[in-house]
Amino acid sequence: MVGLTLGVAGSSLAAEELPVNPFGIDDPLIGRLAPALEVEAWFNSRGFSLEELRGKVVVLEFFQLWCPGCNAFSIPLMTRWSQDTFADEPGIAFVSVHTVFEGHDVQTNDRLSRFLIAKNMRQPVAVDRHRGRDPVPVTMQRYKTGGTPCIVIVDQQGMVRFKYLGAFTPEPVEAFLRQLLQATSPMVEVAS
Repeated sequence: MVGLTLGVAGSSLAAEELPVNPFGIDDPLIGRLAPALEVEAWFNSRGFSLEELRGKVVVLEFFQLWCPGCNAFSIPLMTRWSQDTFADEPGIAFVSVHTVFEGHDVQTNDRLSRFLIAKNMRQPVAVDRHRGRDPVPVTMQRYKTGGTPCIVIVDQQGMVRFKYLGAFTPEPVEAFLRQLLQATSPMVEVAS
């Protein structure tokens, strides 16, 4: 086996030592460059691209305001992670994506605005863009979430490292996030 060495500033981590996604999930998106977000509106932010977040670990939450699993699991989890567990960690960004694939007349941006205040959601929230008459929004299709809630973790190089639909035990994922935060960026040689 050929070992890839990663490192910066005198530290290194062999590729086989990189953190492994905690549930051994086999998803075709894992190990691939994270698809771009297609956003129609932003809340709690001026807006940005995932490319602008390179160098940080990014936790994406795909949710709907009327989703029971989102209200019971992912929304409180993202709030806890962003405002408590990882609040002092500059190397991580939390982004929620309101990805409405049903109940379009009910899950409006006006209602979402009030919902974010009521739920104390302070992280950036992107509203997934719809194209034409397709009820499933663009970013949701790109990430093939299959529903909500879905959590996706993107590493510092923009690669998807974790994707999970539904609720999970948070502690192994928190440990995984800490490992990703400690991982170094790949060394890149630039030809002169």
